[in-house]
Order: sequence, then structure tokens, then C-alpha cells
Amino acid sequence: MPSKKLASYRAKRDFRLTREPSGAEKVAPGRALRFVIQKHAATRLHYDFRLEWKGVFLSWAVTRGPSLDPADKRLAVEVEDHPLDYGDFEGTIPKGQYGGGTVMLWDRGYWAPEGDAEAMLKKGDLKFVLEGGKLHGSWVLVRMRHDRNAKYGKSKRNNWLLIKHRDKYAKDGDGEAILKKDHSIASGRSLDQIAAGKGKKPTAFMRRKSFAADAIWHSNKKSDAGYEEDEGEGEGKPRQGKPEKPKEVKSLPRFVEPQLCRLEDRPPPGGAWVHEIKFDGYRIQARVEKGEVSLLTRKGLDWKGRFPEIARALESLPDGILDGEVVALDDNGRPDFSALQAALSEKKTKNLVFFVFDLLLEGHEDLRPLPLTTRKARLEKFLRRAKSPVLRYVEHLTASGNTVWESACRMELEGIISKKAAAPYESGRGDSWIKSKCRVGHEVVIGGWSTTEGKFRSLLVGVHRGKPLVYVGRVGTGYGGKTVAQLLPRLKEQESKTSPFTGQGAPRHEGGVHWVKPNLVAEIEFAGFTGDGMVRQAAFKGLRQDKPAKEVEAEMPASAKKTKLKKPAVKTGAGRTNDGESLVMGIAISKPDKSLWPDAGDGKPVTKRDLAEYLEAVGAWMLPHIKGRPCSIVRAPDGIGGEHFFQRHAMRGGSKLFSDVKVSGDRKPYLQIDQAEALIAAAQVAALEFHPWNCAPDAPDVPGRFVFDLDPAPDTSFERVIAAAKEMKERLEALGLPTFCKTTGGKGLHVVTPFKVNGKDRIGWAEAKTFARAVCEAMAADSPGDYLVNMSKAKRAGKIFLDYLRNDRMSTAVAPLSPRAREGATVSMPLTWSQVKKGLDPKGLTIRTAPALLKRHKPWADWCDSEPPLKDAILRFTKKK
Repeated sequence: MPSKKLASYRAKRDFRLTREPSGAEKVAPGRALRFVIQKHAATRLHYDFRLEWKGVFLSWAVTRGPSLDPADKRLAVEVEDHPLDYGDFEGTIPKGQYGGGTVMLWDRGYWAPEGDAEAMLKKGDLKFVLEGGKLHGSWVLVRMRHDRNAKYGKSKRNNWLLIKHRDKYAKDGDGEAILKKDHSIASGRSLDQIAAGKGKKPTAFMRRKSFAADAIWHSNKKSDAGYEEDEGEGEGKPRQGKPEKPKEVKSLPRFVEPQLCRLEDRPPPGGAWVHEIKFDGYRIQARVEKGEVSLLTRKGLDWKGRFPEIARALESLPDGILDGEVVALDDNGRPDFSALQAALSEKKTKNLVFFVFDLLLEGHEDLRPLPLTTRKARLEKFLRRAKSPVLRYVEHLTASGNTVWESACRMELEGIISKKAAAPYESGRGDSWIKSKCRVGHEVVIGGWSTTEGKFRSLLVGVHRGKPLVYVGRVGTGYGGKTVAQLLPRLKEQESKTSPFTGQGAPRHEGGVHWVKPNLVAEIEFAGFTGDGMVRQAAFKGLRQDKPAKEVEAEMPASAKKTKLKKPAVKTGAGRTNDGESLVMGIAISKPDKSLWPDAGDGKPVTKRDLAEYLEAVGAWMLPHIKGRPCSIVRAPDGIGGEHFFQRHAMRGGSKLFSDVKVSGDRKPYLQIDQAEALIAAAQVAALEFHPWNCAPDAPDVPGRFVFDLDPAPDTSFERVIAAAKEMKERLEALGLPTFCKTTGGKGLHVVTPFKVNGKDRIGWAEAKTFARAVCEAMAADSPGDYLVNMSKAKRAGKIFLDYLRNDRMSTAVAPLSPRAREGATVSMPLTWSQVKKGLDPKGLTIRTAPALLKRHKPWADWCDSEPPLKDAILRFTKKK
């Protein structure tokens, strides 16, 4: 495919005369999309801006170069696609040839579209983020108006505008200052030096395969001490003294205790440090001796059998001991611990990668006394002998620690490791290796699990603070069906009759809790510790098998340990901490006293904390009716009197307690609520209403229930709505369908019926909707003075609209027990049919009253036993007609 795209590029060039690449050389796929900006002194000086996409570089000629001022709109003329190996081209194109002149690699790095790239390209409005050596942050390419209707790629004249978005990298009034950094990002040379053929050749970019190595680019100029200069902060790198010599050893030790990191909030400042990407995998020490390989965990266990492909790749190397991490990479080239766990569990390890960052011994030489940079120089040379792509050298970055860390976080990596460049390798935890995380992760000890209606719900976890195992909360998300199937047998093997936790906080007499012996270690991702030491918004990533449970302790940045561990925030009220937050199910609710409803019929405001506590109270009942189904939410950050907005898609940066679900026909994932804790996370973002699809659980394309909405005209009494609900009940039950009733939170009622359409009974949404409409039309035909199926307001006076439109594939209906963003804080209250009678007042069914009524009446008790095949009902209806 790329060869066809390059036809125009090749037709314009004679490769016998120009050193430009023809595109014949295959370029390895990058771990992220790459970009290149080449300063091009041709007939007119300009900057060629290139974005990797579908095997080629999409290219624009930016006449005056990029500007960091959002007010500057730079003309960017679209030109022919270029081959990927053009990303390494720096030199001179001969005069008389197309584009004759000098080319400098001015900047390069990675880019990421902010949305659907193909759709944005067709529309002519491409929003993206750059992470390069000189350019960073958010940008946009906008096709000029006269080209707006041109089909992408076919226009004769595609003129665009390159514009910097306003963010912390924008420079108002000084956007062109960036162009003063007039040196090659790859060789450090000026245009004149390149034209004269002077200076060193550029370092390769497109040929590198390691995502970690290429994450951030920087100046390649060397000081006489051998360190690269950091242009970002003006900090000089220290000169090395006389280097230590390696020690001679008679034989390789069986195992070297690994060097460990100290956790800090931010990377250390200063030029004495270099920085590496932090990997999210298993730390492994590879020992090679006479072709025999051992792959040793942090505790010296040999996992050679678990990583056979990596072991085979190491067999051809000389004797030595290497330090690194085994990682699984996702589709975007980012480390994925869950994917690593799945690969080990399923024994599909061929795509795992061993990222090597240190060489401890080589042959009979112990390199540990040498400076890190010396060891790594020898490591890079050592690994050149390996031809397998599963072995990767980890390059270090010499830009400022904050710059590297911020770049890693923008690229959604786990964080970075900062290492003193001149330090030796020292076993144990010291001060010369510092880790700074973007995503807070932690190891925890599993002490139990909880169930709801017999189904797995969450893990109960703790950490050691001294010898005691202290409870730190629940981990309620991150579990797919396959994960639970693999996890439960391990839990049941360790089942115990007593709780392993000491101290306060762990549940004692809660139903559905199962205790286990504290032997299993889990890796979680979470939003940090709350004021009273609980994990906040924790998500399960996988079991760790390389660390004993007794060594799992609370890990916090050294700068925060005193305040967070020794002096935890005290509670100032029920579930309240001194930082102004409330804790509900271990989840922090910010601004808990903010009023969302003026009152709930009792003259008292309903606060954000009240909403969270209500959802906690009803969550276990509510969950089966929304779990496994895309769920839209109505958010009102300033309460019902402020702006409302409807959110159905998952949002970047949203709580990890929410689930994402891909739906055919839509590239954006939909929001889904699969656990009670996610309801609390929804309260935290002021979600006042929940509107799930009416599909079968975990099957968006399969109908699973009907919701008949009985919507009265303003002049129609509620008693008539009650009568209509009872008539709908009789009609549906005559067809063999069970019925359940609930208020809408307004003036209407919903009659709900679950059914099955699986196997031989399977039907589609179109057939289900047709049946729902036919039922409503039959009811309206029998009583035309009471009902109608037409939405026309002019015809609705004195009648009840039988709304069957909820019964379509992507249609929603308010969930049972969902609050409504209306005066009075009413809820959509599930009812027993005995409650559906004269005197029923929907206004009295509110956030305040619903939990007690739910316990007293136990509505919809037989819901789970009431799913007959829908086809049988359709056949009965057809025969009656």
C-alpha cells in the first residue's frame, strides 16, 4: 500500500542523482506515531512538517516555520507523501533536482491524534499532540476554507493552517523564538555545516525499534566529559574523575541482589542524573554462562521456563549478568501489566520483550563499581551481538528530569527512573535510583474477597505497616470475565475462616465476605491514599508472583511519608477528613457539602455527599439493572439549577472505576457502570441521572427488556396513569411476559418486562421494536380516547402517550432507583404491583425516602427468575390478532 502512495514522490526524483531515500528500505514499525520537521533551504526557505500515518509521512511545507503563539496561523501547503526512511534524511539535494538545497533535521519525536485521525483528516481539522525535542503540546492543522469540500488526498491545492493550541507550551507574542534553536536535533549541526558536509552524521531515528529509547529527543552535542549538554535548564553536567576499573572474578555469581529505587513525587533536579522510562512488568536478572541461561526474579527464583523465547534469545550472548524488565506492550507500544499477566496465564509469551538497562558482569569482569554511563556503554555494545527483537537496550535521556517525566506522563507511561550517571551499581535501596510515577501503582496483599448475589464483586486488600497487615480498602474494578475465572480458584485455595487484618476498618460482619490467608500479592493502580489510609479508586492489574506477601509495605514518596503515614488526616465527621473531602466506600468526594438539589421535600438541601451515600445505600439493588450495559449519565456540576449535560461516551482521564465498552458502529467507547463503587465515582462528578440501554447484559446488539413509558399529558390525572399501567400489565401477562412497574421520577410510570432472545429464540432489535409498537398500537386502538402512540402535542390533550421508542438498540430509559435532576430530588422508584394504586404519590419517592422503602417492600424480588423467550410472546400476539 505505501508503494502506491509514494508514486508521486518517486516520479519527481532521480535517485541516481539525489541521496534522498527512495522508500525501498523497510522501516520497522514504531512504538508510537513519529513526526519529523526538516528545515529546508530550497528556492525558498521553509520547514517540512511530516506526520507518520499508515506507512508513510503525510507532509506539509510550512512557509515560515512553526510558531508557539496561538495567534499565529502558519500556512502549511500539503505536498506529496514521503517514505518513512525520509525521517533520517539530512544533507544536500543537488541543484537542478526537485527541492534542491540543504535539509536539516530540525525536530523529531512522537505525535498522537486527539480523536479519530482519519475522520479529522477528511474533515480538514486535525487536532494532535506533539512530543519532540523542541515542540511539545497540542496543535491543530486546519484545511483552509476553499479546500473544505475537497476530498482528502484528491484536492489539487490543499492549503492548511498550522496553529498552536493554548496550553503551557504556548508563547504569546514570542512564538518565533523557538526557531532560534537553529541546530539539527540529530547531529547538532547548522545548515551551513550540513551544506559543507562538516560535523558528525545524524543519529538514526526511524530505524530504532525501542519505544522507550525514542520517547524524548534532545540535543546531541557532547561536552568533553562525555555527557550530553542539557539545553533545557542550563545545568552543566559534572565531569567524571578517573573512572573505576572493573574487578576480576573467577566465575559469575549465581545471583546479585538487585538495586532498588526510592519513590519521590518528582524527579531530582540537576545535571548529575540521567532518566529512563519506567517499565510496568517483571524485574528479571538474566544470567548467561556457556550458553546456559537463568532468568531470576527479585528473590532469585528461576523463571526461565516462563519466558522461553527470551531465554533462547540470550543463549547466543557471551557470559554475563544483565538487569532488566520483562514487559508486554499494548497496541500503542506502552507497557501493559495486565497483558503480561494474560500472556503468562495462557502461556503465549512469544511477544514479550526483555528491556535491558544494566550490565553487572561481563565475562570475568565485575562492572558494578563502574559509573552507570560506562556500564551502559558496554551494555549497548554487548547487546549488539543479539539479533532477536525480544531483547531491547534501554537508552537513557539527558534532558531535565521534569521535562522527561512530563513527557512520559503525556504519553501515558507509568513514569520514569532517574539514575545518577556516575554512580556504581549498589544492591538494595539507596539514593542513586529515584522513581517518579505518573500513574500511582502499588502492591497489596489480598486478605479476602466480597460477592453480591453470589457473584464476585471486589478484593479486600492490605499492606504491612511493621508486622501487622493493615486493611487499606477494596479493589472493585479491573476484572474481566476471564480474569475472575483465573483469580477465583487461586483465592479459594487460600480460603480461611478468619480475617487476616489487624486494627480498625476491615468489615467484620458483612454478608458475602470471604477471607483468605495473606499469601497472594496483587498489583493495583489507584488514585492515591485517602486521609485515613484507604486506597482511592483502586483497579486490579494482576497477581504478582515475584514478591513475598510479607514484604509488601505501604509505599509513598519519601517527602510525603511523615504526613501521610505517621500523621494521617483525622476524621472530622462521619466519613469526613480534614482535607475537606468525604469518604464513601473508600472513594473521596470533593466539595461534599455542595448543594445539588435545593431540597428533597423536607426543606433541606441534598448535597454531593448525600447523593454518594444514597447510591451506596441502593447500589447493590441497582447494579443488576445497569451492569453490562452502556449507560449514559446526566451531569450537573452546579446542581439542578445549573448547566446539565448528557454524557454517553467514556472520557479520557475519567475514573478507572468506570468500564469502557466498544459498540459496533461507533469508534468511541461507551461509558458502563459495572460495580457499586463506580456509582460513587459518578456521584463525585455530579452525575444525577443514570440511563442504561435496554440490551441484554454484555450484549449491546441483543435486546433484553422492554420499557413501556406511560407519559400523561399535563391535564391528565395520575390515577389514569395507574389504570393504564395495570392495563398494560394485563396485556403483557396474557402474552406470557412478566411485568414490573416503577415511577419515572416525574408524572409517568414505566412498565418493564425482561425476556430472552438467545439461541433459537434470538431476534434483533428491529423485530423487538416492531412488537413493542404493535402492543402499544393495539392498546391505543381499543381505547383511542385514552391513549395514543403519536408524539404530536396537539393530539395529546387529555391522553396518555404510550412511548415504545425506548425499545431500540441505542435508546435508553432511566434506571430503577436513579435520581432525577428535577425539583424535589425524586427517584425512579421500583414498586410492587400492590403499591400501584390510588394514593401513590411519585413526589414522595425521593433520595431521602427510597432506601427505607426499598428494604420494607422488597420490590421486583422475582426479577432474576422472569426472563421467558420473547418469540413465544410474539407468536401468541400474532395468533390473537
